[in-house]
Amino acid sequence: MLKLIALIEAYKNDEDGATAIEYALIAAGVAVAVGAGMALFGPSLEGLWTSLSGNLDTAAGNL
Repeated sequence: MLKLIALIEAYKNDEDGATAIEYALIAAGVAVAVGAGMALFGPSLEGLWTSLSGNLDTAAGNL
């Protein structure tokens, strides 16, 4: 009976895997934030990247 109680106590105090779950939740939150940011700012950033690309093409043509 004491072995069973000791086993239950050890299982109750075991925190292995808790850190992995916490990191997985953080990674999921970051993924959601990045996705929301891309959906929100993506269309406005498209013009910026197009302008930058044109400027780089012009600069490369002037070499």
